[in-house]
Amino acid sequence: MKKESKQICLQSLDKLIALSKNRGFIFPGSEIYGGLANTWDYGPLGVELKNNIKREWWKYFVQQNRNSVGIDGGILMNPSVWVASGHVGGFSDPLMDCKACKTRHRADHLVGTDELSNAEMEAMIANKKINCPHCGKHDWTGIRQFNLMFKTNRGVVEDSTSTVYLRPETAQSQFVNFQNLQRVSRMKLPFGVGQIGKAFRNEITPGNFTFRTIEFDQMEYQYFCHAAESMDAYEMFKKRAMDYYVNRLGLDKDKLRFKDHGAALSHYAKAAVDAEFQFPFGFGEIGGTHHRGTYDLGNHMECSKKSMEYIDPTSNEKYIPTVIESSHGADRLVLAVLANAYDEEQITDDDTRIVLRIKPLIAPYKVAVLPLQKRGLTEKSEEIFDMLSQQFMTTYDDTASIGKRYRRQDEIGTPFCVTVDYETLEDNAVTIRDRDTMKQERVKISELVSYIAARII
Repeated sequence: MKKESKQICLQSLDKLIALSKNRGFIFPGSEIYGGLANTWDYGPLGVELKNNIKREWWKYFVQQNRNSVGIDGGILMNPSVWVASGHVGGFSDPLMDCKACKTRHRADHLVGTDELSNAEMEAMIANKKINCPHCGKHDWTGIRQFNLMFKTNRGVVEDSTSTVYLRPETAQSQFVNFQNLQRVSRMKLPFGVGQIGKAFRNEITPGNFTFRTIEFDQMEYQYFCHAAESMDAYEMFKKRAMDYYVNRLGLDKDKLRFKDHGAALSHYAKAAVDAEFQFPFGFGEIGGTHHRGTYDLGNHMECSKKSMEYIDPTSNEKYIPTVIESSHGADRLVLAVLANAYDEEQITDDDTRIVLRIKPLIAPYKVAVLPLQKRGLTEKSEEIFDMLSQQFMTTYDDTASIGKRYRRQDEIGTPFCVTVDYETLEDNAVTIRDRDTMKQERVKISELVSYIAARII
């Protein structure tokens, strides 16, 4: 007898890491050479899931937003950009080394807060006898500030004049192009600019699978507006972020929360809040809404000597726009979606199925075509695959028993399986199996596309 299904709570990421590698979501980077700490490659399923997450973000924040445009800025920028932004002088973490085991750690992570000075953190670590989490010994170096930007060199001679940086965030290309964007799009304020792209940070303590890596995809939306309407916009984008997580990505609202920065605001921020998801290791940031004031445009105006002011065509008021930022990490959202979807369902006393209950809208494959037998059914099955693949990301599997193939699709989150049997040759109908309920329904081939399309939500 089938038992009631109840989603398990992952106690660690171990099962998810194993499934991700075995089923083709995420592989360790450079694995055949021993890897490179916290670099990851997205496999066939991972790249589809990540692209779907990014595609829905673009649709929600750019395509369906009035007065919104996109940009794809370069990874390498003039080094003066990072001087003006404050990254060259202030983008660093407090680093400590354990003398016993030679591992590196962030002091603010050891003490559990980033609101203390270096001296205060060193005193707390000494007074509370905070030991190395790796070897358990208490033998620390002093704190050193560790700049998080990767440096490289442009040109044939490596010296200080040839230094350039891999961007640590995507936002600056949206700021330095403000006047270009406003001019070519002919938009009045308020308007927004979306961008998806790679960013790089030389993290001291990467970890927790893909949660903290040295290379990652950011999805950032900058909203330029008048200061008088900025707090209303800030609250609006908080709500939009939550709506995106819950209704577009299918994350459990009970596993989401906002964490206000409070007194720990960045030097440029007027207000800031992190959106956090409850991972197996605890709550972790997946995005944020930031009131950046006029800091970015003002600094670039001062350093570049180029105007970043806007002239209101109605009132003729001239001012530097205020920026509200909605920022989201694509890699962390992939991890959140996988952790949220992972389920072990007890079918009978001795039968448990693993199923990823990914929202169909972002599932890597929408449908799998499964011929009941190879003999005599291959041609019809391939014909159905060709039809469906014109509309949906579709996979084909004719290896092993039909039950094992269903389970394989359950494990990768495929919402629908289309089984082609010998009756199909007679009645031009197939059996569709629903991933979540395991219920099966007979559907005419001519109605397949509309049937599936209506359920990809």
